[in-house]
Amino acid sequence: MTVKNVEKLEKSRVAIEVTVGAEEFEAAVQKAYLKTRNKINVPGFRRGKAPRKMIEKMFGAEVFYADAVDEALPDAYAKAVEEKKLDTIGYPEVELVGDVTKDGYTFKATVAVYPDVKLGKYKGISAPKEEVKVTADDVKERLNEMAERNARLVSVDRKAKKGDTAVIDFEGFLDGKPFAGGKGENHELELGSGSFVPGFEDQVIGMKAGEEKDIDITFPEDYHKDLAGKAVVFKVKCSEVKVKELPELDDEFAKDVSEFDTIKELKDDIKKQIEADREKAVRVAYENALIEKVADTIDCEIPDILVEEQCKRFLEEFKSRIMAQGIPYDQYKKMTGMNEEKFMEDGREPALRQVKMDLAISQIIDQEKLEATDEEIEEEYKKLSGYYGMDVEMVKKYLDTGAVRTQVLNNKAVAVVVDNAKPEKAGAKKAEAKAEDKAEEKKPAAKKAPAKKAEDKAEDEEKKPAAKKTAAKKTEDKAEEKKPAAKKPAAKKTTKKAE
Repeated sequence: MTVKNVEKLEKSRVAIEVTVGAEEFEAAVQKAYLKTRNKINVPGFRRGKAPRKMIEKMFGAEVFYADAVDEALPDAYAKAVEEKKLDTIGYPEVELVGDVTKDGYTFKATVAVYPDVKLGKYKGISAPKEEVKVTADDVKERLNEMAERNARLVSVDRKAKKGDTAVIDFEGFLDGKPFAGGKGENHELELGSGSFVPGFEDQVIGMKAGEEKDIDITFPEDYHKDLAGKAVVFKVKCSEVKVKELPELDDEFAKDVSEFDTIKELKDDIKKQIEADREKAVRVAYENALIEKVADTIDCEIPDILVEEQCKRFLEEFKSRIMAQGIPYDQYKKMTGMNEEKFMEDGREPALRQVKMDLAISQIIDQEKLEATDEEIEEEYKKLSGYYGMDVEMVKKYLDTGAVRTQVLNNKAVAVVVDNAKPEKAGAKKAEAKAEDKAEEKKPAAKKAPAKKAEDKAEDEEKKPAAKKTAAKKTEDKAEEKKPAAKKPAAKKTTKKAE
């Protein structure tokens, strides 16, 4: 194997031209013969027993070339990547250059590589940091949520109202025929929850136990493709109407739902929990704001495949959250009309932001020469064990040491930024913006369009999908799954196989 040329392309891609020599190719041809000889019928020989030279004489010397190319190419590609120390991402696009002969062949592989990242300022930066406050109303709201979770459903003999739970059997029909996913029995439907297709719950309101009804529904245009815009009929039978009965928020309630004997002790504990939750949320938001600022300063060409892979991770995380709620993902897609392509398209901007954050963190790890000790890795395993509620040894079966080492390094890189940062009060930017507006008013210059207020910017930011921070990749510890597997996409075959 000889690397003839490595050409840098745009978007952090390279084209590597590799020649497989006569000796390597001959070995590959012999392997191809041994693998395919059982499929070749030669008169005078039992199937699989014909000598290679006899087969080549009958069908041509190039009869095994196509399989031999595929046999030798993956190993030649892997060696070329290793020789040139290319940090590749995903699978290459491969094409043959010129003809395949007994002396070998040349191929060109085009593949994305991790970009060279030029890091900007990451120490001494600033970002707004919220103050944590917990009010009596916050505690009351949490108590009410606990009461809702511990509410009983009691049958009532009246028409169903919004907020009630109707126990129904239903079956949907399209053009008089039942359609997949449109049937359910003894389903408890909370009226007003919006969990069914628009218009369905509104028509269940008013039904009584024992009543049957046909409900006409037209599915939205952006619904699942089989039902989008279609008019259907649901045959519905209501077997029971239930209403929530909330418990009294007193000492007995505290004893039933917690380890405390009085409602006051429970309220005090709830306040501490809310404070802890909000402090964590504020810390994470502050860290993300800082890392996003660092990410905005990096200079590099980001390959499309990194963004595409991050979009796929967002989708997989979303699927996991749906299934964790006990809802089959395929059923969720049908009931909500979710479009995966639209989901991926909408996720490109936050995915790009996440990729830039990961690259920035990875660069900080390299620049600061951060290391992870065995003790730190073990401590991280213990934290993950507590988070997942699993034994440490069980966590180790699911998460290899490399992944946990990467997480430890990420945490250290974030700490470098945070420890050297300057937190701002959340309202500081707003005050600065107002001061700037007043200064502008005093100028006799031409009329200027008002600058966008800080609170409007914050509102816009809330509307953006939040980028979940994932493990950044350390240069010397890349995840193996991101590298091409042993079997690469076969090059386009140029010779015919014997029948």
